[in-house]
Amino acid sequence: MQTNLVDWARDSDLGKEADEILRRCVHCGFCLATCPTYQILGDELDSPRGRIYEIKQILEGVKPTYVTQQHLDRCLTCRNCETTCPSGVKYGELVDIGRQLVSEQVSRTPGQRALRYTLRHMLNSSWFAPLYRVGRLVRPVLPEVLKSKIPQARPAGALPHDLAHHARQVIMLSNCVQPAMMPSIDAATIRVLDAVGVGSRFVARSGCCGAINFHLDAQEAARDQMRANIDAWLPLLDSGEVEAIVINASGCGGMIKEYAQHLRHDPVYAQRAARVVAAVKDVGEFLAPLAPQIKAKMRRAPGRTAFHPPCTLQHWQGLRAVNERLLTDLGFDLQLFTDSHLCCGSAGTYSITQPVLSKELRNRKLQAIQETLPTTIVSSNIGCITHLQSGTQTPVRHWIEVLDEVMAYE
Repeated sequence: MQTNLVDWARDSDLGKEADEILRRCVHCGFCLATCPTYQILGDELDSPRGRIYEIKQILEGVKPTYVTQQHLDRCLTCRNCETTCPSGVKYGELVDIGRQLVSEQVSRTPGQRALRYTLRHMLNSSWFAPLYRVGRLVRPVLPEVLKSKIPQARPAGALPHDLAHHARQVIMLSNCVQPAMMPSIDAATIRVLDAVGVGSRFVARSGCCGAINFHLDAQEAARDQMRANIDAWLPLLDSGEVEAIVINASGCGGMIKEYAQHLRHDPVYAQRAARVVAAVKDVGEFLAPLAPQIKAKMRRAPGRTAFHPPCTLQHWQGLRAVNERLLTDLGFDLQLFTDSHLCCGSAGTYSITQPVLSKELRNRKLQAIQETLPTTIVSSNIGCITHLQSGTQTPVRHWIEVLDEVMAYE
């Protein structure tokens, strides 16, 4: 694609990076076939190709409008288009640049600003857990839209003692919402790791990966969270005290694996971020080499299961095949369903900021899954799990929880 950037864009780091990405796009249109919003809306401007053109116009001097912002907001950032693109266009990086440029030039409505401010500060707050417990108590009388965001509680269960005695040690992420919403996921992960001789720990002064702030117009606040996590984790990694950071929420894993990209212009943290990224492992990625040890400790095989691979697992991290192979090796009876490459509509806070599109995508996903008659739906991201569960009576769980239930712990 030919570009003719205006001076301010041509002379800036963001402009140069965007220009390089834009020039790779040949407007072939392959991405339209795999874009969830284009499939629903049928509008070229709600496709990757259309959004790329809108970002190009901004860099060439066309002033963005509220309509431009709407089209970029509707993007799920699922990156299915990147998996499809034959030219290797880094659409995710480009849309991040585009959103930043638009947010600097287009004011949101008071309602949008209030919603985004509330989401950012509530989900990142230490008050989230107690507020969530209150919400669970009053769940029966809540409106359906709120009730669907509060799944039934699943007990965490007892945790192993003395995890520090293991020679192998890893860090687990202190997720912002997962411990309150589904503590059973972290507990199951700890028990499975312990069973194969790996101790795990949470690190003080670390917290949210930064994804919530980053995707709600607060990119600098997100980078501050990234720096805080790097400061908390890197000494343990550099000293050899831990060997990896194991992530059981693929949305967080996808974000943390891109810390080096987001901090590339930071002279202090660019190299530190790269060292952290090298140590990050999705829980399925980490456990895959240990599958024979895990299987030897299983009481029985899991039942008929449909695995929904989150976009952050399959398109961001490229780990769908690794996870599916692991589950198959462990005896999961995986059921194939159509359009498993498409987003379920969760996409972080998308289900709140774009509820109509999100629900349509969820219903399409569940319809395809239910045709396989699974006894359980499994995934590897809390957002997808909660979102899918809001539309079905079939249990939706993290696969590590299902594995944990069939383990024969001593």
